[in-house]
Amino acid sequence: MSDFNTFLWVAFPWLAIAAFVIGMIWRWRTDQFGWTTHSSQIYESKLLRLSSPLFHYGMLFVFIGHVMGLAIPKSWTQAMGISDHVYHLIATYPGVIAGIAAVLGLIGLLYRRIVNRSVFLATSTSDKVMYLFLGAAILSGFIATVSLQLFGGPHGYDYRETISPWLRELMIFQARPELMADVPWQFKVHVLAGFTILAVWPFTRLVHAFSAPVGYTTRPYVVYRSRDTRTGPVKEHVAWEPIRSHTGQLDERKETPSRGA
Repeated sequence: MSDFNTFLWVAFPWLAIAAFVIGMIWRWRTDQFGWTTHSSQIYESKLLRLSSPLFHYGMLFVFIGHVMGLAIPKSWTQAMGISDHVYHLIATYPGVIAGIAAVLGLIGLLYRRIVNRSVFLATSTSDKVMYLFLGAAILSGFIATVSLQLFGGPHGYDYRETISPWLRELMIFQARPELMADVPWQFKVHVLAGFTILAVWPFTRLVHAFSAPVGYTTRPYVVYRSRDTRTGPVKEHVAWEPIRSHTGQLDERKETPSRGA
């Protein structure tokens, strides 16, 4: 194993993880008011209502699929009586559907940012960097899934014998970079793109993914008071009122002036 490969599959992942952990702590301690989505809904909402749910729900199921495929050893599913063919079907077809949703949602969000001038002007440099790396991670994963898992034969590429154990061993400081030697380039690109987006995560709006309304359940009630119906309308005070005659004032009071007035 060359030094370059050792850097790619040992040093770089850990540098990315360190940047993520340290960056998240730093961001929370120094920029809690910036820990938001920086929503641009005020500028355009029609396309956002379509693209945003499609992207977020797609990414949610993509994330669940990654956890199942990388964290659960192959021996566990075999012990439960799930054959490799059945596992391939369960992982591939829902994964492709979730990937299509995420890609279409991302395309919609990018189109909205580019075409709508107000949204484009509200896009910061960190947003542009984030979309670049996020798009690379999503597209590389989608290409790998379609080319190798969907059209790569009846069982596809068995990443549970290479990528999955490599990642699990990496997490417990028992790196085995040799497991990544024969991995197809599509998955290699996706892994590197995934760790890259992890490294830049704390410095973008993606931090909002780790925000949860935990304090909502314990916050005090918000009391809304309506106007008391027994209270009449308050007379407005006008700074300059028109000058009226004495007769007009008496008419308002439904009084008739005397002849000698």
